[in-house]
Amino acid sequence: MTRPQRKGPWVDPKLVKKIAGKNPGEAAPIKTWSRDSEIAPEMVGFTFLVHNGKEFLPVPVSEDMVGHRLGEFSPTRKFVKHGGKMQRELETSAAQKAAPAAKK
Repeated sequence: MTRPQRKGPWVDPKLVKKIAGKNPGEAAPIKTWSRDSEIAPEMVGFTFLVHNGKEFLPVPVSEDMVGHRLGEFSPTRKFVKHGGKMQRELETSAAQKAAPAAKK
């Protein structure tokens, strides 16, 4: 279920307080656990350190991100390649074939 439009976007009040009165380019990264906060136009230019459950990932905010949530830019899962040993062998053989072609 989405948030009703009449209520407007939800931004954590602590984040609003942290960015108030600071210049975007000069401010140090702002650490937050609030992944569900929407990015407001006032946040453009700031860098947030968003917690993904294990560590804080830097999220520099640009104009294209307004309206999205901070958690969208801090993935909680790390993708590991599919295929295992067979895939690794295929990749190494492809890299060996490409190396002589690159030398020419």
